[in-house]
Amino acid sequence: MLSLKVDIETNRQAVIVRLKGELDHHTASMVKQKMEEALDRENSCHIILSLKDLKFMDSSGLGVIIGRYKQVKDKGGKMVVCDINPQIYRLFEMSGLFKILNIEQNESNALSSLGVVS
Repeated sequence: MLSLKVDIETNRQAVIVRLKGELDHHTASMVKQKMEEALDRENSCHIILSLKDLKFMDSSGLGVIIGRYKQVKDKGGKMVVCDINPQIYRLFEMSGLFKILNIEQNESNALSSLGVVS
């Protein structure tokens, strides 16, 4: 039983990835694969990562996020993270992710910030 549910939706040039549960070394490779596939399939250059229901994340999860950040950056896109709970926020802060990622309050703000308003 995987402790993580991944919901992926595409909105114009943005792949919206919603993570629910725990992003750790057990689930990291599955998330990485799904995000890579969605980026390739949809020919999208942006990722919006919605972490409203993400309860836990470890360094493997950070690795997945940094890897996808590089992938979209190479395509000339951006990665926006939204709906971060305080625990995950602290992890992002400590790891320096906020220096490279854009943070928005929610998905609609994230889409607006990318200029792909639906």
